[in-house]
Amino acid sequence: MNLTILHLYPKEMNLYGDHGNVLVLKRRCEWRGIKVNIIEHNIGDELPAKCDIIFGGGGQDSGQQRIAEDLRNNGKALKAWAEDGMPTLLVCGIYQLFGNFFKMQDGVTIEGISVLDIETEAGDKRLIGNIVIESGKFGDIVGYENHSGLTELGNDIKPLGKVTRGYGNNGSDGAEGVFYKNTIGTYMHGPLLPKNPRIADFLIKTALERKYGAQKDFEKLPDKLEQKARKIAMERPR
Repeated sequence: MNLTILHLYPKEMNLYGDHGNVLVLKRRCEWRGIKVNIIEHNIGDELPAKCDIIFGGGGQDSGQQRIAEDLRNNGKALKAWAEDGMPTLLVCGIYQLFGNFFKMQDGVTIEGISVLDIETEAGDKRLIGNIVIESGKFGDIVGYENHSGLTELGNDIKPLGKVTRGYGNNGSDGAEGVFYKNTIGTYMHGPLLPKNPRIADFLIKTALERKYGAQKDFEKLPDKLEQKARKIAMERPR
């Protein structure tokens, strides 16, 4: 078996080690004997005809401005993949641009690609610190957030989880991220997946099922170090 991971804009959107999420997916596949091909999509590149998992990381406002036109040029294909259930992980800046728009502090609005019914405006302070959320799908999710964007969800889109410690999408409504079909959007950097192997395995297993059918014998991994990292992260002060 083999999987192809599409990594969106690794040069511009790799804040706080978000590239580590791709490395986690690759290694957890390899431990199971699954071959992995990573395709990096940079500005001006053509999207591949096919892929199995999509990842995009965070970046500064300037990085978002640089990629915005190319992202919109490829928006139709990316939206079609999301609607078809492509397992996708979007962090911070890419999360914002997969929504309807991101309005920066200077009033400039970057049009998104409306894969997710969300709207984001820059706030006047940064929301920073360790974060824990409760997710019906993945249990407790732990991570680190550092953003000024205030994201509001549309009426028909569900959050990834409920904040139990931290700020989340906007610091006021108790929600963090989104979970839409098989697309996960989040403000958690760090990167996210080393401390949350259930999410990594959801992306991998979903990709395998879409490509090869039911995965009844999907191998569980011991995850002793991952669980230790989770425990430490959950005990850290903000």
